Amino acid sequence: MRKITKIIVHCTATKAGREVTVAEIDGWHRARGFRCIGYHYLVNLKGEVFAGRPEAEIGAHCLGQNAESIGVVYAGGLAADGTPADTRTPQQETALRELISDLRKRFPSATVHSHYEFAAKACPCFDAGEEYVEM
Repeated sequence: MRKITKIIVHCTATKAGREVTVAEIDGWHRARGFRCIGYHYLVNLKGEVFAGRPEAEIGAHCLGQNAESIGVVYAGGLAADGTPADTRTPQQETALRELISDLRKRFPSATVHSHYEFAAKACPCFDAGEEYVEM
């Protein structure tokens, strides 16, 4: 297994209420020239967690940070008018908390970050480092 120093949280930049699948993201990423989906986990609107790229493989989700990170994405991140917004459902909030907690137990030296810390984006539209600081 590779060394994991960061868990980076993302949003799919889709409007609130729009479901997204691993297969759909895989298609988006392949269209951009990626080998496959760049995230390691997707949390859908119902709070179900789906595996994307295997953890043992370097992700393709955060330029300059992929080698030692795990990428987690939730479906959403845009309000109905298309502006950035924290659109997590209660089920997503619970599932993200459980997923991040599990990842922190398995990678205790890893810190939690929002994608916007490394890119000029609003993603994931909330402060993941602050929200998950106690984990």
